[in-house]
Amino acid sequence: MDQYTLNLLIVGASFILYIGIAIWSRAGSTAEFYAANRGVNPVMNGMATAADWMSAASFISMAGIIASGGYVNSTYLMGWTGGYVLLALLLAPYLRKFGKFTVPQFIGDRFYSQSARLVAVVCLIVISVTYVIGQMTGAGVAFSRFLEVESSTGLWIAAAVVFVYAVLGGMKGITYTQVAQYVVLIIAYTIPAIFISLQLTGNPIPWFGLFGTHTESAMPLLQKLDQVVTDLGFGAYTGQGSMLNMTLFTLSLMIGTAGLPHVIIRFFTVPKVADARWSAGWALVFIALLYLTAPAVGAMARLNIINTIFPGGTEQQAVLYDERPDWMKNWEVTGLLKFEDKNGDGRIQYYNDKSEGFAAKAAERGWTGNELTINNDILVLANPEIAQLPGWVIGLIAAGGLAAALSTAAGLLLAISSAISHDLIKDWLKPDISEKNELMAARIAMAGAILIATLLGLHPPGFAAQTVALAFGLAAATIFPALMMGIFSKRINSAGATIGMLVGLIITCVYLFTYLGWFFVAGTNMLENVPENYLFGIPPTAFGPIGALLNFGAAYVVSTMTAAPPKHVQDLVESIRVPRGAGAATSH
Repeated sequence: MDQYTLNLLIVGASFILYIGIAIWSRAGSTAEFYAANRGVNPVMNGMATAADWMSAASFISMAGIIASGGYVNSTYLMGWTGGYVLLALLLAPYLRKFGKFTVPQFIGDRFYSQSARLVAVVCLIVISVTYVIGQMTGAGVAFSRFLEVESSTGLWIAAAVVFVYAVLGGMKGITYTQVAQYVVLIIAYTIPAIFISLQLTGNPIPWFGLFGTHTESAMPLLQKLDQVVTDLGFGAYTGQGSMLNMTLFTLSLMIGTAGLPHVIIRFFTVPKVADARWSAGWALVFIALLYLTAPAVGAMARLNIINTIFPGGTEQQAVLYDERPDWMKNWEVTGLLKFEDKNGDGRIQYYNDKSEGFAAKAAERGWTGNELTINNDILVLANPEIAQLPGWVIGLIAAGGLAAALSTAAGLLLAISSAISHDLIKDWLKPDISEKNELMAARIAMAGAILIATLLGLHPPGFAAQTVALAFGLAAATIFPALMMGIFSKRINSAGATIGMLVGLIITCVYLFTYLGWFFVAGTNMLENVPENYLFGIPPTAFGPIGALLNFGAAYVVSTMTAAPPKHVQDLVESIRVPRGAGAATSH
């Protein structure tokens, strides 16, 4: 059986499973559509949350980012994992106790203001659309390779699949679909990693293989990797970058995690307050299984690629383009791997042509520029092919990559649709709307969000993980401060919270759009996205904490200059923090 047919069978079987679950658990009411009727077991919810969380950025792009940047990009792992601790301790149980369906609903009631709620809806939509662009981009990458089509075609196929099971099932269908997707993606991620770790180090556990000995050279794996990348003019794989930017970026991901609406609403689906904490704990366990493996996958992928291009070692001649391996030919079809023979020798020169220290050696070898461009988002998906693993493993990782991208896309789309149908239409524009029409509005909003995300995903502002990092920065600058102040401060009033969110949103968006284009449309940026142009050297992906600080500051100043919240609101804040039970949901 050829690889294409095998891919279709494995991916097709997983899709039949997801769509079957969506039909079986179809939402019949708004309570089921928004919060799965609050009947999800904490372990199941932890697994679904992990699938919701381990998006295309985690599965497809994170290891690729680590592979290309090394230790510096381990900030993704530290920030995303640390953020879940903040979420479990500081937000999840309190928000569950409040008994609402959505984040804007909490903000609107806590700050006794429709204006605050409306601003929260706008923030949620901006965050979620930015995040879902990264997911659709990742799904498009996976579909394009394994269906052997252009990446843009793969993106439209991904949009169609998400439309079917997300619009149909709502939170109830998405929850049980995500449990199945977690099982698929963790198996798909782990099995190739075990094979590759065995090949390179003889150790079947990738976590240990990363710090083990490279079998062929008898050197520590990371030392061998440092050697080969520095031989080609790249920085040391284990080298450190700017500590300021690493700290800011890690903090942005941490507090952004704790402010992501599509993650927070998962904790509204459990029966009790205690279950919200347990869900977060179980989610961390399930997430750790992939996150402990990702650094090994990234390092081993980078080493395998260099060994493929320089089979005799980096001091020897590179492989001839006509003799390139099949995996390169397969990925060239997608347009995500490109070769340009700049010196006309028919060989693939792969090196850091921006390194001044390596320029003399490159000239001596007759190299006139790097000739191979590899999109970071393909590394995990290409890894089994690079390592020449069995065909069923290649098909399995295709199914896993798609499961990761589609599961998170569905959760994000649900957050967008509930904000529009419940917070905007039901509670503001048309309070007398029937439950049936509200459910229809939610599904229409979700379909519209899919279309917008797909169109923007055709020209994303970065790799999947980089695009997602922008969404985290926006969440850090807008939603997180509002939630923290809403739970832990009785003095912050509606005017303060509203102004704070607007300040965080506007300043952060302007900073991002300055370098990445207005609304991420290519060619509309005011400054080139290079370190020389950054304010105090802070890149767009690390600006979230600055926006959060401005949000907190503006909210505090405005609140001290205006009247304190009403007594009943201050009593409400006190009651939220009492660790006893949760009342019934007050959805309408």
